Formats: sequence, structure tokens, C-alpha cells
Amino acid sequence: MKVGMYYNNRDVRVEEMPVPEVGEKDILIKVRASGICGSDIMEWYRIKRAPLVLGHEVTGEVVKVGSGVTKFAPGDRVFTIHHVPCDECEECLKGHHTACRDLQGINYFEPGGFSEFLKVSGKSVDTGTLKLPPEVSYEEGTFIEPLGTVLRGLRTADVKPGESVLILGSGLSGLLYIKAARALGAGNIIAADIRDNRLKAAARFGATHTVNASEDVPAAVKKLNGDRLADKVIICTGALPAISQALDSVERGGTVLFFAVPKPGETVPVDFNPYWRNDISFKTSYGSAPLDHYQALELIRRGNIDVKDMITTRLPLGEIAKGFAMAAEGKDCLKVIIEP
Repeated sequence: MKVGMYYNNRDVRVEEMPVPEVGEKDILIKVRASGICGSDIMEWYRIKRAPLVLGHEVTGEVVKVGSGVTKFAPGDRVFTIHHVPCDECEECLKGHHTACRDLQGINYFEPGGFSEFLKVSGKSVDTGTLKLPPEVSYEEGTFIEPLGTVLRGLRTADVKPGESVLILGSGLSGLLYIKAARALGAGNIIAADIRDNRLKAAARFGATHTVNASEDVPAAVKKLNGDRLADKVIICTGALPAISQALDSVERGGTVLFFAVPKPGETVPVDFNPYWRNDISFKTSYGSAPLDHYQALELIRRGNIDVKDMITTRLPLGEIAKGFAMAAEGKDCLKVIIEP
């Protein structure tokens, strides 16, 4: 079978690998769609394990099941995910599923979503794979994981109906935050970015206001939000200037959510006194868990969140290098989907 082998963002090659053998508790999927995620092009994070086959926003058709699998059958249309929590450790039992060591350390995919066929094993067959209802296309299904991470972030930040939300960074994750915050009843939604094309997309997808991040963002937020800063500030970029803007843009009693973080070794100096006095919370949100995927699938299925209009590029596996180049540059595309 053909795979897209990642060496770096500018070197992704189409290579041949054997179709994985299916064990007793495994399933084999014919990949129909696999989205390029922002983390796939996070070169500092990926290159240390290269070469490898990436791709974790995956949908496809089950073509083979192991003798011990009863949940799925050939012909099933499914979404699947490579990392799932164990549901047994102390972190899982306390509700911190994405802090689970199994979720962070075990990859249940062979070789990865940018391939013609994908073997899914272990816990991911049990809790990481969902059947797609007829009204959800393969392409829409690739948004289940990224939307799931966003829903988890909104829950972590405790965004309530009517609250004002500032989203710093209007890439795909930021845009999904806009759509999801709007669907869940947020009030004033302000999006900031340094790129005009992303700000236009933010306005198109539901932002009440947009602000160019090269401006004085906290001042703009107060002007657009009734002389108040934002109740909830969500950071969707690791750029240090954006983090400084976020810390200056949160209202008393508000929350700053680090959905994205700086590169390892980069630090943010913070004088905690004003945040301590003003009852401001700092939260982090990483990844997604099965509950988030169920919720994301249902929101997509019911049409509460439309993701179709976020797809800008569809490419065959043979053009995966072009897809990575486009996604890394980020100028003329939002979501790139590889369709083997």
C-alpha cells in the first residue's frame, strides 16, 4: 500500500509499505479521508521522530476485523483516533483523561492516517472508534477529533451562555472555537490574528468582532465589549506576543485558557499579583477524550456546527507533499484533507 512518509514539512514522500496484518482484537480500515492537523506541521514536535507516517483525523471503511472483535463489521463507516485514555488510572478516574499516561504514550495506529489502509488496535477499537451515521460524510468526520479538543477546552474554561470570549489566533482551531462558542451560546466573540484572510474567515464563521493582533488588543477589546475586558480568553497560538496580549485582556473574575503554548524553553514572565487580587484563573487544555468525540459527532450530525465550509483543499495521497506545504504556509487554505 502507499503511505505519506513525513521527513519534515518540506519533505513528505509517497512510499510503499505492507498492508498491516490484523490480529484477534484489531480492525483494518480503508482510509477515505484524513485531515492535516496543525500539530502535524509543528515541525519542532514531529521531526524528532521522523521518518514516520502521520495522520490522526481519520475516517474510513472497515474492511477486516479480528476474530475477537464484535463491535464492528466489514462495511462499517467509522471515525477513529490514535490516542485514548485507559479509564482506569487515577487521572482518568478524576476526570483528567488527557493527562492519562496511556493516552500520551501509546499509539494505537499502524502506520498512521496518511495511508491507504490503517490498522487500529487495543483500546482504540473499544473506545476510540465510532460508527459514522449516514448523514455525516467521511470529510465531516475528520473534524470529530479537532472539534472534540475545542469542546474540551470550552468546558475547561467554563464558558457560559452570554459571556464574552476573546480568541487569539484564528487558524483552524481558533475558527472552530468561534463556531463552537457561538453554538453553545457565548455572547460577544472577538477574534484576533495578524492575517487579514484569517480575520475574514473568523467574521464569516461567527465572530462578533475581529481585531488585527498588530494593534493594541486589550484596548480594542474594551472598546468592542462595553468598556470591559473579556470574560474568557482562549489562546490558540504559541506566539509570545499573543500570550502577553491575552494576559492583559482578561476581565476580573475571568479565565485565560492555554489551548496552545509556546515552544519548549520559551518562557512567559508573569507578575501574578493583579491576577491573584482579581480572582483570575489560568487553565490549560490538551487533546480530547471519548466523551468529547461523542459530543463533537452529535453536534456535527445535528447541524449545530457546520464544518463543511471549512474545507478548502482536497488532495489524493499522491499529492500529500503539496498538502503539507499548503498547510504549513497557511495563506490560502483552512483545512486540507487527504483522500487516499
